[in-house]
Amino acid sequence: MSELNYSLALLMAATTGLSLATTTVQARGEVNVYSARKEALIAPALEAYSKEYHVQVNLITGDADTLLHRLKMEGDESPADVFITVDAGRLHRAKEEGVLRKIESNTIKEVIPTHLRDSEDYWVSLSQRARVIFYNPKKVTKEELSTYEDLANPKWQGRICTRSSSNIYNQSLIASMIAADGAEATGQWIKGFVANLARPPFGGDTDLLRAVEAGVCDITLANTYYYGRLGHSDDPAMKSVYNNVALFWPNQAEGERGAHVNVSGIGITNSATNVRNARRLIEFLVNHESQEWYAEVNNEYPVIEGVAYPSTLEPFGTFKADTLQLDKLGENNRLATELMDANGWK
Repeated sequence: MSELNYSLALLMAATTGLSLATTTVQARGEVNVYSARKEALIAPALEAYSKEYHVQVNLITGDADTLLHRLKMEGDESPADVFITVDAGRLHRAKEEGVLRKIESNTIKEVIPTHLRDSEDYWVSLSQRARVIFYNPKKVTKEELSTYEDLANPKWQGRICTRSSSNIYNQSLIASMIAADGAEATGQWIKGFVANLARPPFGGDTDLLRAVEAGVCDITLANTYYYGRLGHSDDPAMKSVYNNVALFWPNQAEGERGAHVNVSGIGITNSATNVRNARRLIEFLVNHESQEWYAEVNNEYPVIEGVAYPSTLEPFGTFKADTLQLDKLGENNRLATELMDANGWK
């Protein structure tokens, strides 16, 4: 077996496939989807599209970076028409590596705010998640909290938990801070933030939320959808974290930029042969009904106006979101990782 074929075999082993063919009428064409979202979080919406437009949807799911690598390796021969992934940094990477083509849709431009889609129309957001402060209300009062920048204050020494610097969500947060505060100030903030850690970076967002409840630390940064998932959990231990860890929206005061927001998103691949069906699928996923389902099932915020927040996050009300053009998260990613490395964020 050649090295290329062996690599492709490994990639195939790391993904799963599903065909969502309509059974009521003969299908009119198809669309092939590579999705970094798990099957349960996207397949019902794809099935609804398949039934409405009588188009066969072929779904491959897998790890985000594995799927992007697969698209690059397959090149023009890739069967994928659509790529769904998480984090604006990854979407920007897909654009920069030439695996996406422009989405030419006035419908999308009419309903999706400018900052939630690529400035050159290579990708569009499907949902929003905020990376915000979570705290133990037995140890921290709401009045003590204010901004991301304040987490470098020495008053928090030994009280913060975080994921590693290799995590794309943390990298994107730092990329947003570079855009807001500049590289020099952000580097100094990282140094102060790291000095306040209760222990070296560890785990994922759910682990961090559990650590806050357990008293390992008083504060952490996590994505809202991880917290929302806990609210739906049948596991009493997970539900306990949801009930006993509090959410705080940072940077909400007048003149402040708002809470850092990231997205899941979608683009049409450069190799797409079913471009019309791919574009129509994206338009379908940002209509009101799809957005309502997608937000609730994924515990994320919709990207169009007039759609309710997911039930697990609705109790925490509305918030001011940072409206930074999300391209910047990808453009600043390299500098963000360099600053994290240089200032001790392991």
